[in-house]
Amino acid sequence: MRDVSATRLFWLLLTCLTALRLALAARLGLTPDEAYYWLWSRHLQPGYLDHPPMIALWIRVGTALCGENPLGIRLLGPLSAFVGSGVLAAAGRDLLGSRAAGYRAALLLNATLMLGLGAATATPDTPLVFFIALALWALGRLYRTGHSLWWIAIGLCFGLAFDSKYTAVLPAFGCGLWALSTPERRKQWLGLLGGVAAGMVAIAPVLFWNATHHWASFAKQGGRAGDWQPLRALSFLGELVGGQIGLATPLVFLLFCVGIVWCIRRSRAESVARLLACLCLVPVIVFVQHAFGGRVQANWPVVLYPAAALAAASTGWRIGTACALGLTLTALVTFQGLFSPLRLSAHHDVIARQTADWSGLALRVRDAMPPGQSLILGDYALAAIMTYHDPTHPVFSYDQRWAYLDRERQSPGPSLLLVRDSEKPDLPSSWLGADRPGRFCRLLRGEPILCYRLISVTIPERSTMFRLP
Repeated sequence: MRDVSATRLFWLLLTCLTALRLALAARLGLTPDEAYYWLWSRHLQPGYLDHPPMIALWIRVGTALCGENPLGIRLLGPLSAFVGSGVLAAAGRDLLGSRAAGYRAALLLNATLMLGLGAATATPDTPLVFFIALALWALGRLYRTGHSLWWIAIGLCFGLAFDSKYTAVLPAFGCGLWALSTPERRKQWLGLLGGVAAGMVAIAPVLFWNATHHWASFAKQGGRAGDWQPLRALSFLGELVGGQIGLATPLVFLLFCVGIVWCIRRSRAESVARLLACLCLVPVIVFVQHAFGGRVQANWPVVLYPAAALAAASTGWRIGTACALGLTLTALVTFQGLFSPLRLSAHHDVIARQTADWSGLALRVRDAMPPGQSLILGDYALAAIMTYHDPTHPVFSYDQRWAYLDRERQSPGPSLLLVRDSEKPDLPSSWLGADRPGRFCRLLRGEPILCYRLISVTIPERSTMFRLP
């Protein structure tokens, strides 16, 4: 009876969280990066300069179901968090030996701001975490049944995670280390080869796109690895830890750390502890190494969060306070995003700085432009969000990343350049004319968030730019 009550409570909580995420997804305006991924979804390819194609495919499915609106663009995020949480709970049941341990792991993951808020936005991290959770479920099935055919599912899941974000290669490598260091897994060499083959099939489109585009995406993402700035390492490491404390929430982050150490200490004697230690340690080592050369973005380590949640659940420590704090913080931020009960200034309202009044800015800029003139933007994200809110007006950009979206190059003709008030235009000075009268601001309750200006531009006849959308 207790198990039945726990199961009902678990799914009731997940249903409520999913409803809140769907409401937040529908309510908030798009961020510029989400608009950028939306443009990807309108031009589906096997790869893109910044990321693999999974987020574009997810957005395409969501907009086909709900339309070209924020809910459609973000739809699969909350739904995947719901399904992925159940999958992670099943992985915990198989790997940790009890249904309760699986629920503990899933609740810890849902208590993070990464999933609590991140699942309501359209970013590559959402499908990444979902497919990592699926890989953990397949590993649980392998551990529980011993059938080597599960290696094919494991390889496929890691391949789909790689199609979401390249950092998926890190836990996949950790999984390989576990297999090679575990005698009973080494005996399943034929299944292991099948898993590798399945993974290669899954990532083949991304490899093909890179091979036909001079390995541009791999070079862009992997090029950071060679940086070396040891004098700034302490600062970068501090930012890395601080970012995780904020993104995981403080007590959940503490439990993640305890769980990883717990698994490391038991890794010689226990196969599951060794698996979770390998899945977590490889990303940790890579990100710490990266911090000696450059800044580690706060969202990069989310690739290890599902395994870290299982590691934390394996300790048997109480999670009630940590989950309550994380879910409360998530609920407060969600409530603020939905209803704005706190009249925060534009400077302090982080959500509004990303999402508020882009449609108003697009309308004010369009009304100020003379008939027949095009809008030129250098910032790819600004170009994307302006295109989303005013798709009928000619928008051009000279950012070279649009070349990898196979956008048509045209001469813009008579044009105006939109730049931030504080920015210096990066076009040749001989092309630039006078500033147009007025400032064009995104507003939050009448207070400017960011302001822009329009500059007359004369484009030489032979010069072309990328036409959007």
